[in-house]
Amino acid sequence: MADPIFANLPTTIFEEMSGLARELGALNLGQGFPDDPGPEAVRAKAADALLHGYNQYPPMAGLPELRQAVADHYARTQGLALDWASEVTITSGATEALAAAFLGLIEAGDEVVVFQPVYDAYLPLIRRAGGVPKLVRLSPPHWRFDRAMLEAAFSERTRFVVLNTPINPAGVVLPEADLTLLAEFCVRYDVTAICDEVWEQVVFSGAVHRPLMAQPGMRERTVKIGSAGKMFGLTGWKVGFLCAAPALTRTLARAHQFLTFTTPPNLQMAVAFGLETGADWFAAMPRGLERSRDRLAAGLAREGFAVLPAQGTYFLNLDLAASGIDEPDRAFALRAVKEAGVASIPVSALYEAAPVTHILRLCFAKRDAVLDEAVERLAKARELSRAR
Repeated sequence: MADPIFANLPTTIFEEMSGLARELGALNLGQGFPDDPGPEAVRAKAADALLHGYNQYPPMAGLPELRQAVADHYARTQGLALDWASEVTITSGATEALAAAFLGLIEAGDEVVVFQPVYDAYLPLIRRAGGVPKLVRLSPPHWRFDRAMLEAAFSERTRFVVLNTPINPAGVVLPEADLTLLAEFCVRYDVTAICDEVWEQVVFSGAVHRPLMAQPGMRERTVKIGSAGKMFGLTGWKVGFLCAAPALTRTLARAHQFLTFTTPPNLQMAVAFGLETGADWFAAMPRGLERSRDRLAAGLAREGFAVLPAQGTYFLNLDLAASGIDEPDRAFALRAVKEAGVASIPVSALYEAAPVTHILRLCFAKRDAVLDEAVERLAKARELSRAR
C-alpha cells in the first residue's frame, strides 16, 4: 500500500522548474548549483583516490580522516571543540543528515518548530517520523523572527526546532541577537535544535556565520549539519556532516546506518583534503559569488526590478509587486520559463501555510554572460506579464 505521506506529495518546485528549463532550453536560475566546476585540486584528489585508493565499504560513521578534518575545520572557523570519534558522522549529503536527525530523534506526537519558507524535505520527513510541525512564518524583507513569534510557537509539547542559517531562500545570515533569543527558548523548554547550516561558508557583505551550537546551553542540545557540496561548489557529490554531542550522535549514527550506511570513500578522502588545504578557496569563493550577486542585482536594478538584500547562499530575491508585476510569483515564474526562457523559484512554493506570493528566487552562482542574459529575459517576462 502506498505511503500516504509521500504518495500524495507533488513534484518539488526545484525538479519542476529544472525540468522545464531542460525541456525548453531555458536558462536555469532556479535550482541552486554553480557553473564553476569547483576546486581542481579537490576534484583531482577524488579521481586519484578512485583510481588508486580503497573502493570497498568505508566505516559506517565515515573515514576517520574526514571526521577529523571536519572537527578541525569547525575548530578553526567557528571555535567549536568537537571530538571527531564521538561527535562527527559523515552522511550522503545534508538531506540524508536531516533524514537521520528527524527519523532518529523525533517520536510520535513531538511538536517541531519550523520556520517557513522551508526547505521542501523538512515537513514530509518530520511527519514521516511522527512529528507535528508548528510553523513560524518569516516575511520579507528582513525574514527574521522575534520574541512574540517564538512565544506563540513554543510550548511544553515542543521537543525540537529546525533552524536554517544562512537562510535559503532569504539569503539572511542570522545575527547573534536572534541566535541568543532562540537559544533562550530551547533551554527554557528543553528543546533540541536541528541546525541546517549548509551555507555556512557562503556568506558575504561582512556577514559572519555563527553556529547555534556555540550559544550558552546549546552544546549538548544541538545537531549541526554541514555540506561539502555547498562548501566546495560540488553539489552532486552529496557528502554531508552530522555533528552533535555523543549521546545524540549515537542515535543519529544508528539512523544513518539504516539509510545510506556510508558514502563513497574517494569523495570522503577528497573532502578531507579540501578541508585541510582549502584556506585559499574559502577566502576566494565567497568573493567571487559576491561579485556575481552584485552583477545580477545591478542588472536587475537597471531594468527597474526591486531586489532584496542577500548576505549569503547562492540566491537573490526579487520583489515582484515592488517591480510593477501584479501576477503571483508562481504564475510569473511559469511565464518567465515558458515565454522568456529563464527558470526561477517562486518562494510561495516554500510555504505550507499563508504563503508570501510576491517573491521570486534567482540563483546567481552563474557565469556573467548567463546572468546578463537572464536580466534581459526577465525584463521580457515582465513586459509579457503587463501585456497579458
